[in-house]
Amino acid sequence: MIKHHLLFMLVLAVSIGSTKLLAVNDQLSFATDDERNTIEIFKQASPSVVYVTTTALKADYFSFNVYEIPQGTGSGFVWDQAGHVVTNFHVIQGADRITVTLNDHSSWLAEVVGLAPEKDLAVLKLEDAMESDLQMLPVGNSNELEVGRKVLAIGNPFGLDTTLTVGVVSALGREIKSLNNRTIRDVIQTDAAINPGNSGGPLLNSAGQLIGVNTAIYSPSGASAGIGFAIPSVTVKKTVEQLIQHGRLIRPIIGVETAPDSWVKSYGLKGIPIVRVTPGLPADQAGLKGMRRTFRGRLVLGDIIIGVNGESVLNSDDLLTAFEAFKPGDQVEITVLREDDVETVQVRLVAPD
Repeated sequence: MIKHHLLFMLVLAVSIGSTKLLAVNDQLSFATDDERNTIEIFKQASPSVVYVTTTALKADYFSFNVYEIPQGTGSGFVWDQAGHVVTNFHVIQGADRITVTLNDHSSWLAEVVGLAPEKDLAVLKLEDAMESDLQMLPVGNSNELEVGRKVLAIGNPFGLDTTLTVGVVSALGREIKSLNNRTIRDVIQTDAAINPGNSGGPLLNSAGQLIGVNTAIYSPSGASAGIGFAIPSVTVKKTVEQLIQHGRLIRPIIGVETAPDSWVKSYGLKGIPIVRVTPGLPADQAGLKGMRRTFRGRLVLGDIIIGVNGESVLNSDDLLTAFEAFKPGDQVEITVLREDDVETVQVRLVAPD
């Protein structure tokens, strides 16, 4: 009788334990569709995200010995299996030595392949990493984004590796200034937490595709305040391809020298005055005119560029951005103010020397 009682108690205990275990397992396995999507994207994308550390060489004032000192950290991601890595220009600016740490914690020296400070982008190449160590991110189309769409940021904020934050697209078409004071247009605004160290990391959509490169935050304290910015993938793809091929952005030209914006502003002009036209180049062939002096030494304005392909341009930044949308060989319509008349000429763009 006692044996049967003990057996019954043992079976009951096992049964209760199993029920508790099943309850815990059910609780752990329970997740919303959105949570499962977030978990899956993180698992797929995190091996592509890298940790970028930079050092600079400094000479001791008295001994003249050269020391290597830490300069900064940031994030990046693998672009292709050739070993190219994309990050922000400001992450590696002024660095003498760049180290990239992969998701498996292996570290590799990296060399600079190309820089585009006007887009705050840089391409590095890992010197000895094997293709098997590298996992690429699929590139999505940032032009398909809408406000309210879910986005995920993966990076290394404050040196904490492989950190995930989730948010939405808060706004589109924002503009921010690069380090060389050029305007980066069509920037994505997100409330996904972006902190120091996230710079250069990927912004992903709910399909796990790259739709932006996290580049800046708006915050009085320097930490995330719910307003972060990412360079759109359409800009990233075009820029990275040129950096890999040429080491810099190739912006077509028409062959003019324009007046500085400060001079234009001081005289209250609207548009971009042409100072000089280079003989033999497209602007000269199209009949555009630069400034000239009369025999009495008075300066006479030539043509003032006010539009490209129907879009108004107010300063040199606008003009450079307009030309970046084209490639050498394309024909564009240049609208100029000539004395009191508005004229339009067709000009074929050429590659810079």
